Amino acid sequence: MKQRAPRALTALVLLWSVLVGLPAAALNPGLGQVPQDLDRLSPRATTQGFLDAVHRGDYPRAAHYLYLDFLPAAEQATKGPQLARRLKFVLDRELAVDMSVLSKTPEADAANSRFDSLGAIPLKGASVPIRLQRVTVEGVPTWVFAEATVKMVDPLFDEYGPLLTETLPSFFFDRTVMGLELWQWLGLLVTLLGAWILSLLLERLLLATAMRVAHWTNIAWDDELVGAGRGPLRLPFFAGLLALGTSFLLLPPKLKLLSERVSYSLVIIAVAWFILRFLRVSEAFVQGRVTPEAGSRPRARALRTQLAVLRAVFEVATYVIAAALLLMQFEVVRNVGVSLLASAGIAGLVIGLAAQKSISTLLAGIQLSITQPVSIGDQVLVEGEFGTVEEITLTYVVLRIWDQRRMVIPITQFLDKPFQNWSKGAPEMMGTVILQVDYMADIDALRAELDRILANEGRDLWDGRVKTLVVFDVMDKTLTVRALVSAANSDKLGDLRFLVREQMVLFLRARPQWLPTVRSESRPAVA
Repeated sequence: MKQRAPRALTALVLLWSVLVGLPAAALNPGLGQVPQDLDRLSPRATTQGFLDAVHRGDYPRAAHYLYLDFLPAAEQATKGPQLARRLKFVLDRELAVDMSVLSKTPEADAANSRFDSLGAIPLKGASVPIRLQRVTVEGVPTWVFAEATVKMVDPLFDEYGPLLTETLPSFFFDRTVMGLELWQWLGLLVTLLGAWILSLLLERLLLATAMRVAHWTNIAWDDELVGAGRGPLRLPFFAGLLALGTSFLLLPPKLKLLSERVSYSLVIIAVAWFILRFLRVSEAFVQGRVTPEAGSRPRARALRTQLAVLRAVFEVATYVIAAALLLMQFEVVRNVGVSLLASAGIAGLVIGLAAQKSISTLLAGIQLSITQPVSIGDQVLVEGEFGTVEEITLTYVVLRIWDQRRMVIPITQFLDKPFQNWSKGAPEMMGTVILQVDYMADIDALRAELDRILANEGRDLWDGRVKTLVVFDVMDKTLTVRALVSAANSDKLGDLRFLVREQMVLFLRARPQWLPTVRSESRPAVA
């Protein structure tokens, strides 16, 4: 009984030391000298310091943030870094530490100034609390991971730690490069190569199966659509396999977040990529099916214009939405978005005024595709230049002029100002040839020559509808003669006018008395 009394008294003293945070000896004496820049004055400083150390691979430093006095001093230098490394993997995988809820003062929570909790991790039907404990070292309050938490690190690591710990050589676990151990770098390389190879195989397998199904139909659209999936379909497979592979590597939170964002971004890019290809394949298919059935060139050109503009609209929308989804992953962009929404009235007014011209141009492009004042392939006369509409976008129209020059015209030009569309309506057209002849010219002979020209040299150009020759104007010294002819389209009309003018000039040259002459006359003097 006398021997038990001193032991009971010693136990009470030790228990009282723990309760009041005054240990009988220095903390973790087996770890050696404590680094001078080690900050353990508050729960937040201890947690942040521990996570920074383990993610740099400095496990000996991280061991100073653990309560190891329950271990023999001779084992602390070896066991401490090992426990710190294992606790890192457990926290990275199962517990997202929120620094904002941890106290920045040594007193922590006034209700319980000796402990602070980071959370709890489930283990075999129970819950293991992850807590910090305040002790006093040389009169200074010091926060470390609690003894009960450190004792549970090994069971937690056996449940949530890396699967290859016991099979790979220790060399892969002893060194850290840029915050990752060598086995993690090896696993990351294998994951990237394996995910890329498997994604290629899965893409080919799925496309081959889809192509066989597409061959069962009589239309070519589904075959082209399956072909359009080559490339975009590979990225979702790669993203999924990458996310699955990296989940076993127990990456640090920052790298884990980076991996998740890369996978998410690849899926968005793949969807946008496929939508763009889908639009182009669908446009080509509709043009190929509807154009032969349209029966008229104007209708075919109008349809081609509508499809081109609509595809441009959907492509712009796809780019904008994809870019927004990609940028919304970042906190800075989300904060900017919230700020903009909070001041939506002012922001909308400013943006509307700044982008008024751009928005009106885009709306003009959409209006042009609906109202169809001009279509791809139309022959138009704009600003004194005659040419063929070659391309229509949401902001401008490309005009191919007769001498092969390209004239780029703002799309608002066709809505705000008048222009001539020679292809609008029926393609048949009429044109004039103006000649200056003398008063003595035989108009009937000129009409007969016009008939001869149209019946012989111009028979392939004249459509047989209109042919007239009249005295258009009477001037003081000449007559103005106008020949009116018709052709099936503007191209033939231009050539026909050139031909009639040339032949009529040759006809007049053979009769010089009908050419304009300058006369002078005198009158007798009045007496």
